[in-house]
Amino acid sequence: MCYSFTNVRKLIFIILFIAGAFGLYFIIGHYFPKSVGRYPVFVVLFLLDLYLYSSYHKKIWSWKKVKATLITFLYWFPAIAIVMILIGSMLFSFENWNKGFRNYLIGFILIGFASKVIPIVLLVIADLIRLIKLIRRSKTRAESETKVNISRSVFLKRLGLAGGGLLFGTLLFGMIKWVYDIKIWKETIRLPNLPKSFHGFKIVQFSDIHLGNWNSKKELDEAVRIMNEQEPDVIFFTGDLVNYTTDEAFEFEGVFRNLKAKYGIYAVLGNHDYGDYKRWDSKAAKARNMKELYDYYKRLGWKLLLNENQTIKIGEDEIAILGVENWGSLSRFQKYGDLDKAIKGVQEMPVKLLLSHDPSHWELIASKYKTSIDVTFAGHTHGAQFGIEIPGMRWSPAQYIYQHWAGLYSSVNPTTQSKQYLYVNRGIGTIGYPGRVGILPEITVIELQS
Repeated sequence: MCYSFTNVRKLIFIILFIAGAFGLYFIIGHYFPKSVGRYPVFVVLFLLDLYLYSSYHKKIWSWKKVKATLITFLYWFPAIAIVMILIGSMLFSFENWNKGFRNYLIGFILIGFASKVIPIVLLVIADLIRLIKLIRRSKTRAESETKVNISRSVFLKRLGLAGGGLLFGTLLFGMIKWVYDIKIWKETIRLPNLPKSFHGFKIVQFSDIHLGNWNSKKELDEAVRIMNEQEPDVIFFTGDLVNYTTDEAFEFEGVFRNLKAKYGIYAVLGNHDYGDYKRWDSKAAKARNMKELYDYYKRLGWKLLLNENQTIKIGEDEIAILGVENWGSLSRFQKYGDLDKAIKGVQEMPVKLLLSHDPSHWELIASKYKTSIDVTFAGHTHGAQFGIEIPGMRWSPAQYIYQHWAGLYSSVNPTTQSKQYLYVNRGIGTIGYPGRVGILPEITVIELQS
């Protein structure tokens, strides 16, 4: 009877899990259409959560009930919070939740899951060791080594907890301190065809500001001050002004009006700027949101380049500034960029500078274009907001998705045989995890020399 009841209980759990999985899939598809492709990741995270918890639950529930209940709740909080967001979004649109609460809630979800990676990996290693021992040795021999195996398993579990705790603390500090710790990256690019009048031409680039994640104007004021301090000839903004909707930018308009450059400020759109990460009541509402964005740039006096170009003239010399709409190689990103349109009329310019949000556009199109694009400015990757950049070592999870994920790159155009450059800005804002660890928010200063 007991055996039968246990099996029934397991069957009920499996049925509820499958039903819940399908239910959450449809909720995500309806309210977060751009995230539905990541749903398998959520399922895997839950299963890994379950796997890790199963190895500790006996120990946890050997403590006093109040303590065990609290620890269990804290352990499952990231998963519970995801369900809260999905269900809450059915009642009140997620992008309209309190900004600070929303940002830090997502932050704690992400660092909660991330901090479990180390203990999960070590637990897998411990279980594999046990499995190999059982397979390779006879039952009698295995039983004689039971104490050794258990001791090793306990050691790996404790090491996993220590590593997970350290990672949790580091990610938490990244949310509190490093998120606004702006770093200036400086590069000099030599272009043989650069007109003499443009020798020493200074470009300041910033990208991926994601205003929906900025909780105050103070830090943004500081970023503007730093950019103005560089005395730029031009400023390039390479997309992702907002997260969901244009109205996220309204409160910061006064701050941006203080941003100055001798020959103007140029911008392009990023994947978040089109409003595709929000469920709209109608196509007309989404169109109004885009018009508000265009009007916003006009009020600021920034030139938004939508598959078009502008020229900058110093004396008798000219160079071209091109800008394409977002074009990303991954299937979930828009492919609106049209370099043929953007370059029309300036093909013969001695130097052409391109603004393109996603660096994969340079890799697959711009670097192989029939006419050389001297320097392309991109962003998008954020450098994953996590990694290591020290002399002799450079690593970030971003490198497993993007070949060009941060800093300066170069290649030779196969048609013209001329050298071309790409600069990928690490972003000044955040998305998802509201923090930075190792990959700090960036303002880029590039000087062109002939």
